[in-house]
Amino acid sequence: MESGLNNDVIVVGGGIIGLTTAVVLAERGVRVRVWSRDPVERTTSAVAGALWWPYHIEPIARAREWALQSLDVYEKLTTRAESTGVRMVEGVMGETELDSDAAWAAARIPGLRASTAEEYAGSGLWARLPLIDMSTHLPWLRERLLKAGGVIEERSVGGLGEADSPVVVNCTGLGARELVPDDSVYPVRGQLVVVENPGISTWLGSTGPDGEMAYFFPQPGRLLLGGTADEDAWSTEPDPAVAEAIVRRCAALRPEIAGARVLEHRVGLRPARDAVRLERELLADGRVLVHNYGHGGGGVTVAWGCATEAAGLAVPAASG
Repeated sequence: MESGLNNDVIVVGGGIIGLTTAVVLAERGVRVRVWSRDPVERTTSAVAGALWWPYHIEPIARAREWALQSLDVYEKLTTRAESTGVRMVEGVMGETELDSDAAWAAARIPGLRASTAEEYAGSGLWARLPLIDMSTHLPWLRERLLKAGGVIEERSVGGLGEADSPVVVNCTGLGARELVPDDSVYPVRGQLVVVENPGISTWLGSTGPDGEMAYFFPQPGRLLLGGTADEDAWSTEPDPAVAEAIVRRCAALRPEIAGARVLEHRVGLRPARDAVRLERELLADGRVLVHNYGHGGGGVTVAWGCATEAAGLAVPAASG
């Protein structure tokens, strides 16, 4: 493509979905501006765990396709883990069966198998999956975008009509509820506790008989404990009682967690929807609006697959 105004794209939203979409476009030669209310360090994506596996995202069949496309990218990024923040880490996904829950990934993930009794007390799935340190990965994505010629502008947006570009990509997550507007987008509140790592090198996810989740993800210099999935809960303030319960549930799985020093409390609002909205819309004034939002708790997992599809919808001549 030749550069020019007609190739300009504004991506609204600077989280993992917006940044990956902008990177794909910029690296195809499109002039891209990202409008983000917050720096990447303060987006919802910065709170994520972030283990590669579809979670709280629909439709699950498409999510799995996007996830496998993203897996290709993450695996390559593990060769530069220190700069990209992406590592391959072993762990167990409790209450997950190889045949019924993970057959879609079995051919793509070497060694995927049922966990042993020593690895997990219940039935579970052992896997070696990408675990992304978002405090490293998001700034790395930002730098990758800038190196490709993209621009990031911190600004609040009152409506998508403010974007003065022939092509706009809406990656606003929960913000789409007001900006589209789309009242089918709703928050799923997640609370985490960050502690000093007492020597745990594997991840674990578990769901108790009461439906309560417990998971821990080892990140460089710390251990992330979770979690919650409270639908239509808007508070971003950490709840001390919830934090205590998270630590208690995780310590039941690994007793050494009980004495770990707490470093930080985090809350994020996952942007859920009955289905991811990834589609192209032609506006009355002839401009193109591409929607890419509603990824729930699977944004990191499907980011690159969705970004590739969204970029193709935004500027078809630049696809490939």
